[in-house]
Amino acid sequence: MPRILVIDDDPAISEIVATNLEMAGYDVSRADDGIKGQALALQLNPDLIMLDLMLPKVDGFTVCQRLRRDERTADIPVLMLTALAQTQNQVEGLNAGADDYLTKPFELEVMLARVRALLRRTDRIPQAAKHNEILSFGILTLIPERFEALWFGETVKLTHLEFELLHCLLQRHGQTVSPSEILREVWGYDPDDDIETIRVHIRHLRTKLEPDPRHPLYIKTVYGAGYCLELPAHGDTGRF
Repeated sequence: MPRILVIDDDPAISEIVATNLEMAGYDVSRADDGIKGQALALQLNPDLIMLDLMLPKVDGFTVCQRLRRDERTADIPVLMLTALAQTQNQVEGLNAGADDYLTKPFELEVMLARVRALLRRTDRIPQAAKHNEILSFGILTLIPERFEALWFGETVKLTHLEFELLHCLLQRHGQTVSPSEILREVWGYDPDDDIETIRVHIRHLRTKLEPDPRHPLYIKTVYGAGYCLELPAHGDTGRF
């Protein structure tokens, strides 16, 4: 039974969330401030953490950053819950290390769908390791077992999400991949208007792979259409 840790200081929301998760078959633990939440995450090693941003003692941004820096919790998926609907707040949460976010108030069925999608993705070997799919093109080779990429001969450590996002683009090398395709394949839920999550993780990938992330050479934005991975042909390995 997957264990989920809910860190939220609103007792009404925490109770509703926990009850619905338990009815769906999950083992749920709760914390009502950032310090307790971080301590329980280390103690329980849950399969998923649902983390409110506005917490007493230590806010959710800081808790998420601390969890990501600790190797014991670095790979636990984090679903942020926030009443802050502004795009900047959502971006800050994703930059702190969250995998996905929900803006309060949210439909319980949507919450459960996001939870299932996160657990499915992180509780399996990457799709690239299961199927006869593209794992290498020119200067890029993906290593599913370690969530790493060989990039210009150097090893680059990726998060699970970054790996699957890069893998998704690699399967369609040279083609534009729409946000709806990316959401379905990488995040595992039906498309909606929530593309900020994709933008943030594309930005993270560019930081790791591009010589100048502000002027990407390889992971390109096709405005109004999506993203395209364009790699140099075999033998052409110059970065600049």
